[in-house]
Amino acid sequence: MFHYAINSPPPLGRGRAQRQRQQAPRRSAIPAATPESESPYASSSWASLAEDLLDLIGWRVLTGDLLDYVRLRAACRQWRSSTVSPGGRSLHDPRFYPRRWMLLPEGHGLHPGHTRLHGYIRFINLSTGAIVRSNLPIFSDHCVLDSVDGILVLKRDHDTAVRLLHPFTGDIADLPPLASLRTMLTPGQQQILDWSFFRTICATSFTVSADGVVTAMIALFYLGRVACATSMDQQWRLSTWSVSKSWRPMSFQGKIYTLHCDTLDSELQISQIDLPGLGEKEDFGDLLCYLPEPKLIATFPAGRLHMPYHLGECDSEIMLIGREECRLSFHIGVYRVADILADKITPVTSIGGNALFVEDRVLSVSSRVHPTIVADAIVLLHQKEVYLGQYHLASRTWLPTADGGLKGASVPSPCSLIYHIFTCCYRILWNKGQILFQGTLQPIWRVKRKGRLGC
Repeated sequence: MFHYAINSPPPLGRGRAQRQRQQAPRRSAIPAATPESESPYASSSWASLAEDLLDLIGWRVLTGDLLDYVRLRAACRQWRSSTVSPGGRSLHDPRFYPRRWMLLPEGHGLHPGHTRLHGYIRFINLSTGAIVRSNLPIFSDHCVLDSVDGILVLKRDHDTAVRLLHPFTGDIADLPPLASLRTMLTPGQQQILDWSFFRTICATSFTVSADGVVTAMIALFYLGRVACATSMDQQWRLSTWSVSKSWRPMSFQGKIYTLHCDTLDSELQISQIDLPGLGEKEDFGDLLCYLPEPKLIATFPAGRLHMPYHLGECDSEIMLIGREECRLSFHIGVYRVADILADKITPVTSIGGNALFVEDRVLSVSSRVHPTIVADAIVLLHQKEVYLGQYHLASRTWLPTADGGLKGASVPSPCSLIYHIFTCCYRILWNKGQILFQGTLQPIWRVKRKGRLGC
């Protein structure tokens, strides 16, 4: 299903390949047979490990990376038969989610489904920097709306159906079409609101019950509402209450978190939106008519941080990010929400050797991904000097992330991997084949423009 992207030489032409074969020393194409008793694997006990032990090892490996688990199952027939296959259940079991894998923007107009990609899409691991490509022909008539825990949230072109896709196994879960949201509005609202209001998903969360029913919740940024549905429903249900459109929500462990402040000088409120509880199958419709209102979980003191505010996840913790007031410089403050809940309002100076890429969404990227990424730093656009910089939390200093400034000119092509990763923070650019700082911030689809407006 997927292939590793390795540094390999380009294919040789017919004449050059023939000359190299003629110059190469002749060797037997078939190695000499080795008696089974002399094989180095004949006396090895690795291939004959007990099934229970292999199953335990497999689950331990799976806590790291899904592809490590795939490598383990590919070692031999015994290991493959003794461990659980992700195929067919990778959406139902969270242990199989490719959490640290992100769709990689290609640039040059090569959006997912472009004919020049031949059905392949590349993904990058935000912990290791490894890049793989997956054969996903589904993108010929689908586009990406969001990504949560590595699972892609897609929209089908002809009927606007929302679908969850595991990019490495191909497993799919179907949800109702986005078009059903319009039926929840009054006729006057339907005339005023454009389709783009229903396609700008800024946060997605979902859970799967024991019998395989998917319950999903999406936050519609421009609409300022939240919608919920299950894989057994025919339409989405829209919340009767609104969420703040000033700061984008984030999803974390099946919940959605939002920010709100009444005035510039008021305290910052952090709220949590839970998925509605699920009962028996016959009760799904009744339960989902009620979408719980946001629950206030913490408040941040006024005056400690200034807009723009962001919520992000790093090492399974929620971080609050904002600008500190300083006349001489542009400083960033980062706080753990868990500390705020415990009334410990202390900024963090270390985030586990990671860097937080901050914009439309926040991505936690390991410093091992790229040589120029500084550990324990915040990567974002410096608003005063206008360049993509990284702010080191401990030293409180700014450094450029890559060569090439942004002031008055776009980034040259080809550009550093840093800009590809930073583009992942912009959903409006992420899957359109464009790289941030190399084109407009309001791009349009080159194909199926009317059907993908707002995606």
